[in-house]
Amino acid sequence: MGALTEDIPKPMLPIEGRPMLEYIVGRLQQSGIPEILLVVGYRHEMIENHFRSGFTGISYVLQHVMEGTASALELGREFAAGEPFLLTYGDIITAAANYRGICQVLLNNDAAGVVGVKKVEDPWQGAAVYAGPAGVVTQIIEKPPKGTSATNWNSAGLYAFSPVIFDEIDAVPKSPRGEYEITTAIQQLIEHHRPVRLYDMQGAWRDVGRPEDLTRAGEDLAASQE
Repeated sequence: MGALTEDIPKPMLPIEGRPMLEYIVGRLQQSGIPEILLVVGYRHEMIENHFRSGFTGISYVLQHVMEGTASALELGREFAAGEPFLLTYGDIITAAANYRGICQVLLNNDAAGVVGVKKVEDPWQGAAVYAGPAGVVTQIIEKPPKGTSATNWNSAGLYAFSPVIFDEIDAVPKSPRGEYEITTAIQQLIEHHRPVRLYDMQGAWRDVGRPEDLTRAGEDLAASQE
């Protein structure tokens, strides 16, 4: 996002006049999730000040060192309190129905985790997700080299986990990118024969990674009210 995020954290960038994160929080609450933990970092006070008025059920934890997605997830251990939970990123726009849907897959299948996915031509910019015919994930590869994936499933930045994920978080090594990755923890679940399932995201979805995505996300929001 370049200069757009010099003075504002990315999740607070406006879409249709409101912060992107406000839409995410609103849809999480609309989907029936009463308690939300926001892992915050850069300019965290802007996020906390915004949600202090008119919003309930929101807690915050500060990530002092940006060491990757698994590191951020570790900060939610106490909040999860041994219960199943949903995890999403602050730049993923999707319908509230997907939040409900991925939680149902977790609970109805006695799974250790569920990975939300979208079909793409080549998942090299995200994480390639391989699954069997029954929707059981067999492998997940973070940032595979372009043109090397034999799957079109790309991790969509939405997950549901049972608390066993924290056992794997404890054992996650740093990746070649120098980060602790959620995808590594998921792969460890698979290798330890803890079932991970796939959830095919329905309707509009947007990973807001570039300035032009802000406009497109507004269109997606209009197309995915539920």
